Amino acid sequence: MTRVQSMETQPMDWIGNWVGRWARIVPDRPALYDDIRGATFSYGELDARANALAHWLTQICGLRKGDRIALMLRNRVEAVDFYLACGKVGIILAPLSYRLRPRELNSLMHRIQPRLLVSEDTFDHLVAALEEPESLEFRLEIEGHGEGYDAEMLHQGRDREANCPLAMTDVFLYIHTGGTTSTPKICIVPYRQMIWNALDLIVAGGGTMDARELITFPLFHIGGWNSITPILHGGGFSVLMGQFDAERLLELVHQQGIRHFGAVEAMLSLIAGTQSFGKKPMPTLEAITTAGAPCASEVMAPFAAHGILVRQAYGLTEAGPSNFIHSPPDATASDLRHGRHSIGTVMPHGDYRIVDPDTMATVPRGQAGVLCLRSLHSFAGYLDDAERTGAALLADGWVFSGDLALEEPDGLVRIIGRADNMFISGGENVSPEEIEQVLETLPLVQHAAIIAAPDARWGEVPVAAVVLSDGVESSAAEEAILGHCREQLAAFKVPKRVHVLQQLPLTGAGKLDRRSLEEKLR
Repeated sequence: MTRVQSMETQPMDWIGNWVGRWARIVPDRPALYDDIRGATFSYGELDARANALAHWLTQICGLRKGDRIALMLRNRVEAVDFYLACGKVGIILAPLSYRLRPRELNSLMHRIQPRLLVSEDTFDHLVAALEEPESLEFRLEIEGHGEGYDAEMLHQGRDREANCPLAMTDVFLYIHTGGTTSTPKICIVPYRQMIWNALDLIVAGGGTMDARELITFPLFHIGGWNSITPILHGGGFSVLMGQFDAERLLELVHQQGIRHFGAVEAMLSLIAGTQSFGKKPMPTLEAITTAGAPCASEVMAPFAAHGILVRQAYGLTEAGPSNFIHSPPDATASDLRHGRHSIGTVMPHGDYRIVDPDTMATVPRGQAGVLCLRSLHSFAGYLDDAERTGAALLADGWVFSGDLALEEPDGLVRIIGRADNMFISGGENVSPEEIEQVLETLPLVQHAAIIAAPDARWGEVPVAAVVLSDGVESSAAEEAILGHCREQLAAFKVPKRVHVLQQLPLTGAGKLDRRSLEEKLR
């Protein structure tokens, strides 16, 4: 008798074929509107484009299952084309953030080792500064407007199904994420993670055939793919914004009958601050789901006044990315605004524990500890980083979040901080250690430290404290420091202020005392 292998490792035809079923049964159903192109694509057209692109990748370029593609595009149909084509043939897609600087991108490129780099002509200045890894054989540049490919690319293979059997455990994406050290982490995302996360979101109330979703999060973040995947999987309709623009968002909500979109607190502040907010009708908009960090009540208030629910969600690239949501079925906009500190309850197919980080024992309700998460939509580790993988992936499938949390008497969970130094600025993870190391490469800086300071727009922003080298005048130091950071770091990591100190506060063990520094600077 032949022994049946685990279903997780059993290749199956449907895995990764995100739009194939809908293309067969409702090929003319609208699936996607690309705001850059001003064009709508049906499920049949998306599937045909994915088949043709998969043919070009495998037959013309010679890429095979497990090869990597680096992708630097705005939110546009070509990014979705590559996502769907890679899902058909098992090529690993590695989206890159165009917010990063060449130093950061080169580190990612050399670790990802792509055979193909796909970029948009908008980012020529970034691409020109990249160091090509030895693995890179092909480049494809997408034009800013109009059809991004050579016509021949979408001609061959359109009518031939390119889909090959893949397993749940096969790798689908490499997603880079901020973290607590200077080296960006690259999360290995298997098909299992995206499939189960999509299912969790559909069960929690999104991704059905009547969904009309505005994709606001960039597709170099897992949040972007997390927004569009359940919609495509469930047969709904998605609208891609090339890049976030508050005024354009309101126009699209009105024109496209949007029912839901995701946002971070800074986005909501910008939307409510536009001249059009409250003037353009939004009768179809039912809810907004925030992520990244809790929303202030005053930021949620303008939306609550229009009867729009603002729900708080929580998750990690490593563990979800959807793990908790605060969305009671009978809640009003006002209820959610007053409960803003809670991330609510765990998603339908997830477990959680709050543990003492020293003993790993579960703490009593009401006591703070580190949140640990377990579900079928957790990642498969960090690329080529066994030490950090071991610290994040614990025994029995638990993921160590690093977030301090407590369970309230009513059973809802609240995030109260970090067990490490990372903080979130405008939805982006910021590592103080990374900025400090960049600062200390300057000869004029002897020591450097970064703290998070409150900010009305971005939630928190980095602020630097430096001890200058002997003989350096403080009057000339700040602009040199900030100029160096602008060259080396993404804009959201550049310190908003620089404080020159005679010395940094240290603990009794001689380590930086961040708490004392925060008190000193504030």
